[in-house]
Amino acid sequence: MTALMAASLSLLMIGTAFLSGIFGMAGGLILIGVLLVVFPLPTAMVLHAITQMASNGWRSLLWWRHIVWMSTAFYVAGCLVSVGLWSLWLYVPDKAVALLMLGLSPFVIRAIPEKILPRSFGPAQVAATGVLSMMLMLLTGVTGPLLDTMFLRSPLERRQIIATKASCQVFGHGFKLVYFGALIEQVGQVEPWFLGIAIASSMIGTSLGKLLLEKLSDKQFRVWSNRLITVLASYYVGYGLVLLTGIA
Repeated sequence: MTALMAASLSLLMIGTAFLSGIFGMAGGLILIGVLLVVFPLPTAMVLHAITQMASNGWRSLLWWRHIVWMSTAFYVAGCLVSVGLWSLWLYVPDKAVALLMLGLSPFVIRAIPEKILPRSFGPAQVAATGVLSMMLMLLTGVTGPLLDTMFLRSPLERRQIIATKASCQVFGHGFKLVYFGALIEQVGQVEPWFLGIAIASSMIGTSLGKLLLEKLSDKQFRVWSNRLITVLASYYVGYGLVLLTGIA
């Protein structure tokens, strides 16, 4: 890896971590897209997992007083169920189907009446979210807007959403790291020294994002987060349809 590439990726990681530090989303999507262009898929997945664990782990420490630990525990339980089922089924849809699943998930959640899916975040909902999010994580490397939509539907305030989601994502990306890192031998293509730079860059961006999040109100946070989810989900659906129809 050249010094120029390392510096460019470092700046990218700071920027994406900054975005995620404000809204808890979007940064990982941008980062995985670039990494998949630069590296082979297994290497990109492992590097993405490491940077996201650093970003979310640091975010968890910055906001640790606001973490709802019970929700984190049920989310992790759901992730473990998903990983267990995945190891039995090993279903791998093509990229177009996976992207459509990612993009349509928040619109499906929004369409469900509140009498069927109340605006709460009880143990059953959290565990189910963990199962579905981990499934998407193993398919595409990210959870997509599904996890964000479920958190925004909850009665949690913005700091609790950012903190609890970050703690959940540490485990989610950790499972992804084990899945790809333990089974794939191509991880060695990333120099060890760059892993340190990637972790430091993620922490810097996350710290900067915290400063801006403090200035937002809960209403502003939810409004802009929902807009961001709509944009991301629409992108997923559009990209999936392009691949499905072979227009590219």
